[in-house]
Amino acid sequence: MTHFLKGLNSMKTALRRILSESARLDVAPDTLADDADLYAAGLSSLATVHLMLAIEDEFGIEIPDRMLTRRLFSSIDSLAAAVSELQQAKAAA
Repeated sequence: MTHFLKGLNSMKTALRRILSESARLDVAPDTLADDADLYAAGLSSLATVHLMLAIEDEFGIEIPDRMLTRRLFSSIDSLAAAVSELQQAKAAA
């Protein structure tokens, strides 16, 4: 496993923990596939606010307004991609 994949798996584990603590889904985040629809799993619009704040705190990033769409919060994959993109941009700055 490459360093990138280990980092991505670690990030997805952290995202599942954050979802468990902040999102109040109808199902346990550990049982969801990475591409599972979080809204279908019970994610509410209010929970997305709590989720966003927890992700920003956990990963030391700020999610810009342009990224705050329903699509961002649609799956663990989409959240991980956004966090990775923002971390890379922060590191390059």
